Amino acid sequence: METLVLIGLIGGLITGISPCILPMLPVIFFAGGVQGARGTVAAAPSPVPDDAAPTTDPSPSAGAGSSAPTASLFAGVPGAVQVGARGQVVTAVRPDGGTAPGGTPDPTTPGGAPPTDGERRRRAGTGSVGDTGEGRDARRSWRPYLVIAGLVVSFSVFTLLGSLLLGALGLPQDLLRWVGLTLLAVIGVGMIVPRFEEVLERPFQKIAALGSRRGARSQDRGAFVLGLGLGVLYVPCAGPVLAAITVAGATGNIGPETVALTVSFAIGAAVPLLVFALAGRRVAERVKAFQRHARGIRVAGGVVMIALAVGLAFNLPAYLQRALPDYTGSLQERVDASGTVREALDLGGIVTDENRELSNCSNGAPELEDCGPAPALRGIDTWFNTPGDQPLALDDLRGKVVLVDFWAYSCINCQRAIPHVNAWYEQYKDVGEGFEVIGVHTPEFAFERETRNVVAGAEDLGVTYPVAQDNSYATWTAYRNRYWPAQYLVDADGTVRHIRFGEGGYEDTEGLIRELLADANPDVDLPAATSVEDGTPDGSTTPETYLSVGKVGNYAGEPRYAAGEQGFTLADEQAPDTFSLGGTWGVDFQGATAVSDDARVRLAYRGTDVFSVLGGEGTVSATVRDTAGKVVERREIDVSGNPTLYPVLEGDAPSQGIVELDVPAGMQVFTFTFG
Repeated sequence: METLVLIGLIGGLITGISPCILPMLPVIFFAGGVQGARGTVAAAPSPVPDDAAPTTDPSPSAGAGSSAPTASLFAGVPGAVQVGARGQVVTAVRPDGGTAPGGTPDPTTPGGAPPTDGERRRRAGTGSVGDTGEGRDARRSWRPYLVIAGLVVSFSVFTLLGSLLLGALGLPQDLLRWVGLTLLAVIGVGMIVPRFEEVLERPFQKIAALGSRRGARSQDRGAFVLGLGLGVLYVPCAGPVLAAITVAGATGNIGPETVALTVSFAIGAAVPLLVFALAGRRVAERVKAFQRHARGIRVAGGVVMIALAVGLAFNLPAYLQRALPDYTGSLQERVDASGTVREALDLGGIVTDENRELSNCSNGAPELEDCGPAPALRGIDTWFNTPGDQPLALDDLRGKVVLVDFWAYSCINCQRAIPHVNAWYEQYKDVGEGFEVIGVHTPEFAFERETRNVVAGAEDLGVTYPVAQDNSYATWTAYRNRYWPAQYLVDADGTVRHIRFGEGGYEDTEGLIRELLADANPDVDLPAATSVEDGTPDGSTTPETYLSVGKVGNYAGEPRYAAGEQGFTLADEQAPDTFSLGGTWGVDFQGATAVSDDARVRLAYRGTDVFSVLGGEGTVSATVRDTAGKVVERREIDVSGNPTLYPVLEGDAPSQGIVELDVPAGMQVFTFTFG
């Protein structure tokens, strides 16, 4: 537990100082820092008529038993002022709780004479008033802490439970984001238009008191609620810690360790925000311009919040983030590469009592092993190839040997493995007590979530065994899986006896299937072993190449490969098994989308065949050159319909060279695979 907390704090701190935190800073500065400055003791009052007489009677400070106006969610700018309908100052609120008419001498100083030294000390918080507990309380605002506390609570809760709750209610997964953007815009309007603020505060009169202490300054009220709203918009950069949290939340595997990791990450990421908020408060207290122009600063803050809401809606802050250097990139990479971090997080899923013993199995072992009970199949969206398309449960299959096969229909590695799985299913499904295959389809890309695409892909591959759609990664995570394909062989008693990640080892796997069938029924009459050509690439073939952020591993171009839209430059000399981009591309966690008409992909390959998963509508031009630069093949690839695998090069023998794809604007490239 202590290790997870430390990892969460470090991961959060790195995130909290990264460029991805920039959109939050203006909000934190105005809402958490400036509005918590010393000198604000009353709520932002309602507008008064333009011809109203200036208020000259001193008013007791908020929280001292006065009948001060109800505090609003937006109350509390430094040197709070009461304004008329056209924005003119009618009453200025003094730090000691008294009021002074706008533009008139301070009524506590007779005849407008300069204040005495004692009065100056009292206004600065160092005089006799400051010597009392009440005076100290009046000077201290907890608003920055309350805003950040609300943000931490909101982020933690919605990260872990938001997806599950929205899914259970049948609501869009981006609903919370739009609620947060609306809240941000409403806050901005309320800061600009006092009358609108007055209307808004009515339904929040009781809520606004949340997070405030008895006798607390009015700007503290509602700060915690505001933080709750900001937590919905808080979208830190993805990393290994956040990946583990997100998967755990999406799959419902939430336990004490997950909660501890989430809260520690949120606190770590919020610490830099708190420092920024406190700095904003100090600036507002020390810089006289903030006090002289309180109304203008309040309006400016509202404008900034509205602009930020609009910018976030259109993802405009991403342009600024891309323009800045990723100064935390090396730190994040060191965290990613840490064996301690990977072991503690187990990025295939949080380790539970149900799946802990899976670590007893070694990948591709030629002998049967005892890897503990097979985790239950969970979170399945859709079943097909079952009677009535009804779900299956492993407990109901006791007595049978079961192969749980994780796959994705556009994955070339899976496509090469599935002929073997098909052959095993047909050969052994009626042997002895029976053999069952469950193909758990866990999507690599968004288009693989569509049931119609999965059904079509399964039909193209000749899959007739039961298929379960694991769009939420629930079963994937329960098995702590990390690969496509991956096979978990379960004996008749429900114990995992063999695990295989990736392609190959088919002869060993089939031999173990036969051994388990014989163990389940010693009198079984086993048929002959299957005979399917092993198409697993050897070490001289380029590994599968991803163009998605987070999976890219062999990019060799300029500039740095990062999410967003930017211009790329092709490598002058492409190293073997690497790729580069040319032109303007939009890169995300699915793949790369061509933006400019000169968009191009260059890939140095080794292998007999080259395939690419392409999407969009149009024609992709492919050019293949040998190592001497001579063109050996050109082809036009007509792309339409759902993204799928297209042949780029179909050779007769292993070769190496350069493949270039000219990709029209709007079309997508997801992966390259080789045979």
